[in-house]
Amino acid sequence: MKISLKSILPVLEWAPNYKRSWLKGDIGAGLTVGIMLIPQGMAYASIAGLPEVYGLYASIVPLLIYALLGTSRQLAVGPVAMVSLLTATAISSFEGITIEQYIMYAIILAFLVGAIQFLLGIFKLGFLVNFLSHPVISGFTSAAALIIGLSQLKSLLGIDIPRSHHIHEILLNAISKFDEINWISFGIGSIGILIIILSKKIKKGFPSQLLAVVFGILAVSIFGLNQGNNPVKIVGEIPSSLPGFSIPSFDLKVINILLPMAATIAFVSFMESIAVAKAIQLKHRDYKVVPNQELIGLGLANIIGSFFQSYPTTGGFSRTAVSDQAGAKTTMASVVSAILIVITLLFLTPYFHNLPKSILAAVIMVAVFGLIDYKEVLYLWKSNRTDFFLLLATFFATLTLGIEKGIGVGVILSLVMVILKTTRPHVAVLANIHGTHFYRNVERFGKDVIVKDDILIVRFDAQLYFANTTFFKDTLEELVVEKGPALQLIIIDCESMNTIDSTGVHTLIEVLEYYGGQNIQVVFSGIKGPVRDALDKGGVMNILGYDNCFMSIQEAVDAYSIMKEGKEKPDKFHKYIRQTNK
Repeated sequence: MKISLKSILPVLEWAPNYKRSWLKGDIGAGLTVGIMLIPQGMAYASIAGLPEVYGLYASIVPLLIYALLGTSRQLAVGPVAMVSLLTATAISSFEGITIEQYIMYAIILAFLVGAIQFLLGIFKLGFLVNFLSHPVISGFTSAAALIIGLSQLKSLLGIDIPRSHHIHEILLNAISKFDEINWISFGIGSIGILIIILSKKIKKGFPSQLLAVVFGILAVSIFGLNQGNNPVKIVGEIPSSLPGFSIPSFDLKVINILLPMAATIAFVSFMESIAVAKAIQLKHRDYKVVPNQELIGLGLANIIGSFFQSYPTTGGFSRTAVSDQAGAKTTMASVVSAILIVITLLFLTPYFHNLPKSILAAVIMVAVFGLIDYKEVLYLWKSNRTDFFLLLATFFATLTLGIEKGIGVGVILSLVMVILKTTRPHVAVLANIHGTHFYRNVERFGKDVIVKDDILIVRFDAQLYFANTTFFKDTLEELVVEKGPALQLIIIDCESMNTIDSTGVHTLIEVLEYYGGQNIQVVFSGIKGPVRDALDKGGVMNILGYDNCFMSIQEAVDAYSIMKEGKEKPDKFHKYIRQTNK
């Protein structure tokens, strides 16, 4: 397969043909997202348990790398709440470590996440994320959003609460320290929440978080709220420097501990990113989001970012939506955002010294509580009860067992559902609809179909393979018993059967021999090419005979009727069935 340079560097798709008219939209979107990213980056770094400045460090190099390698032109890469929480969860398994070690482990984690994503993209294994079903992601995201939001009670209320990823522990600790609440800190945070919510209602693209940040800084600076007996906790000094290049010190023991969580972050962050990228791409017809290239782009953004003191990053929902609304045309918008972060780090960090931590808590709470998807719960209750209970199981598992175990439970349940659906697929008994040549499910069409006692028509809606052959035989046997002694013909409709393995072939041979011994004829209809080839090679055709294979159910019924009358069966399907690999 020929690989083009444009497929490796998607920037070459748009850069050579860049239009001057795009520049206004890219600059406007880049500045808007950059302004959002300053308070969000600092807030999300605090979720990850890192000094606030590392949220800004993670908002430079990853953005620039994705701008070169990403296929989405509006996706805003950087720190996000979910990945920040998972980062804190991963490193919380280490006890008694210094802040320097904590930072180093977060940087190593970024490298591991990037390496996993990069390898998945190189080997085109992006499909593996499909094992995280939408109900699982929704349940996990909603539970994680609750945990993230309530974990900010510490900063919002100005009290010391031990770090925990279990919601009941957070709430009990907060209640036990009710008399220690710093009401000024709580008041500033609450006003910050109102500013963000009301500003968004007035104008969606308005930098509401920055407005809340300005309010908090002014309140502390003017009234000296960071002083006295019960001071408001502030961010304090932020280094006015860019992240330097350094190679993470890799320790095999540390890598072994971090690797499982790195894989979880790699999958979850890619799911979040690809979901929003594809949603935005539907509005734009001039490019296509390529999942495997997205894995490569996000992977290298994390790998290279880790050499510049970045913790794990991905594409974010809110910033991407704002980027699109602000008129971003290409990933040049990300470059503009990164430049703004650089300017902030070099010249503006002293202005954030008096930023109350309760304002950062407000930024986080508003952002993450918007991720609680109650509408999906109501939708699944009405449309699919199985997925509804899958969502609830993942939600409560995440709340009670913790982040890491919660997503693990969700994945296991998803796999169990896949196995159940393939091992016990839908089986329909068909009959002829009055006055037509169509055959439909007896259970669905009831009075509209003509059921004959001597004919059983069965449609098996799945591939026939080792895991469901017993179910196939048992179900067929039950249906034959229900028909009674009048049964003379079984028609197996293969329209829904796309593949068959060797166990399936052996099963069909057993079925033919067993029912042949009971003087019940078995014929097939609608066999697809790959299945037909497998039956031919497996010797089924030697027992079945080509004259017992038909293109449609009606032809099989007609042939049976002719045979009952003692006439010769017409040769309609023989030539077709022998044309293998068609």
